[in-house]
Amino acid sequence: MDSPSVSEPVLRVRGLTQRYGDLTVIDGLDLDVPPGTAVALVGPNGSGKSTLLRCLTGLDSAAAGTVELDGRPLDERAVATRRALAVVTDDLDFFPDLSVVEHLDLVASAHGVDDVHAAVDEVLSAIGLSAQAGQLPGTLSSGQRRRLALATVFVRPRRLMVLDEPEQRLDTDGVAWLGDRLRADVDAGAALVFASHDPDLVERVADTVLDLGAS
Repeated sequence: MDSPSVSEPVLRVRGLTQRYGDLTVIDGLDLDVPPGTAVALVGPNGSGKSTLLRCLTGLDSAAAGTVELDGRPLDERAVATRRALAVVTDDLDFFPDLSVVEHLDLVASAHGVDDVHAAVDEVLSAIGLSAQAGQLPGTLSSGQRRRLALATVFVRPRRLMVLDEPEQRLDTDGVAWLGDRLRADVDAGAALVFASHDPDLVERVADTVLDLGAS
């Protein structure tokens, strides 16, 4: 299989529309996200940020329009999609009987990381979960669970990250670290689409800001 061209968008969206009954939440959206680019979605609650992210990842089916990942229709069940796309949504679930480190070992192994233990140890340390490595998800605080969700992104290869309010339940230092880590990933060539209510994170990370609340 040919490698995707670095000049082509990782994510291409054309005419994306989503409706719930008579309510149109997203109306004919076009969006290109090239490699090494971060797009922030902003706007008040109810403006369609989470809805758009769910359509971009195949979690929801749009009423109209197309979503392409590396030039192919996005199919969230396809191996190529799962290999390229790393997602954090607010309803991310964990296996209740797997510890923090076991979760990350599983993710890294499934995505063919060469040195799983080294990769997991690095992410645990960077994200501040080394002391909780042996704990089960149900014993973690809400902020620690959010860090674990983000760790599942950073422990694996990824061409496109789609993150729904990744700063949620992180303290000030955690948000600052997240901004630096996301910007470094983007500068290294990853594509990123994220929704956020934190203007400092948006300013630190985003190349383009899409205001879904604008008339």
